[in-house]
Amino acid sequence: MTGHIPTAAAPGSSRTRDERRLADARRVADAILFEGYILYPYRSTSAKNQLRWQFGMLGPVGAVEAGVGEECGARTSLLVAPEPDTSIATDLTLRFLHPQSRTVERATGSGFAPVEALHTGDAQWVPWHEAVVREVSIPDITTDAVFPVEIAGGEETEVLYDGSRLAGRLVRTREPLTGQVRVSVRHIEAGRPLVILDIAVENLLSWNPAATGQAPRTAARDIAARASFAGAHLVARVRGGRFLSPTDPPAWAASASAACEHHRWWPVLLEAEGGPDDLALVSPIILSDRPSIAPESAGDFFDATEIDEMLALRVRTLTVDEKAQARGTDPRAAEIIDRCETMTDATLAGLHGTVRDPTDGDADANANAGTEAAPETTITTDTPWWDPAADASVAPEHDTVLVAGVTVRKGSSVRLRPLRRADAQDMFLEGQNATVTAVLHDVDGGTHVAVTLDADPGNDLHAWYGRYHYFAPDELEPLR
Repeated sequence: MTGHIPTAAAPGSSRTRDERRLADARRVADAILFEGYILYPYRSTSAKNQLRWQFGMLGPVGAVEAGVGEECGARTSLLVAPEPDTSIATDLTLRFLHPQSRTVERATGSGFAPVEALHTGDAQWVPWHEAVVREVSIPDITTDAVFPVEIAGGEETEVLYDGSRLAGRLVRTREPLTGQVRVSVRHIEAGRPLVILDIAVENLLSWNPAATGQAPRTAARDIAARASFAGAHLVARVRGGRFLSPTDPPAWAASASAACEHHRWWPVLLEAEGGPDDLALVSPIILSDRPSIAPESAGDFFDATEIDEMLALRVRTLTVDEKAQARGTDPRAAEIIDRCETMTDATLAGLHGTVRDPTDGDADANANAGTEAAPETTITTDTPWWDPAADASVAPEHDTVLVAGVTVRKGSSVRLRPLRRADAQDMFLEGQNATVTAVLHDVDGGTHVAVTLDADPGNDLHAWYGRYHYFAPDELEPLR
């Protein structure tokens, strides 16, 4: 059973907005789906690419006990605040990757024979474990139910030619997958009506140790991975109500939210602040509410914990032979290589970094709007930004900044009022007195104030080797 993330048939501009919302939801969901699919340097010979691993792996029953795979299930709960006098219905889309084994065979006089590598022109083909995207749609859920998930196995063959000569073939094989989605719908009173959807997904296949014979443990893990749901997650849509955040629920629903269990899955709201909150993502990675893909991102690198600019630059350092190996490993890896090779200087420069104020709701809304966006600040200057001595207009030890009508400069006394919670230390610095050591301006036009803590017995030493705390001007209270 396959399907798609459900769409709504709203007329006119509402339909356009709805389609845009769902497209944004799919981009975030795809980033979760392919997280860890194949990692730099995108070659099968790399140790970290030898075995299929991803978040959200639902392994066959018994694989954990045998030490060859991951748990067979995941579960979560979604909180819904229903609209008055309205019945609710929920659409679920279970999304995952269906692993498939790809073998490489060389053409012989009498047929084909398996090989470890096959060269056709500039291409190199190697055995690999690919994956096919699967989506299972379950619409109009209103009561408790169990929904079967049956994915057929299969085999496809791709013939390879070297010029006009038959060189060999790729044989792709998928094992059948069997699972189920269990949904329980609970109506409770928490000061106001509240609906809780308890959702559990299970892989029902059983691990068969005899399938590997005397094969090494790595081979057993690979075989178990082929019987797994990889990157499994849910996209949910509710009609007749709105989802509540499990991270920041309203006060009246806090107790009900705290009583919910989440095992290997974590639900987050998908739409930007101010939206109807009828879309939710149930992710195998703990995310903040309203996640989005940075508009500067030119495409996926299958490693959302890395930096796009760094990966793009490193791909460009690969040798011609290494790039050929990556292209022959997986079609998606080939797309990354091609994208990095053809990336314009402007696109690469856009990856260098953009500063967004996390307190600016409009910026969050724009990031989720799905529209093309340029970097927020563009600096045009002949002054080398990397050489502070080259710009005489910048003098951190003498520059000033106006805070609450008071001029703050080196030597000024201030009290710290951290607003952005940049790290855990901010809560300990609240209310501390400090001395300004410099006022700095960055290339994006921002102002930062460097300070040392008055209560720190080592502040003289910190000032000597330049170890400061940095705050925005609005996080300081001048002490007149």
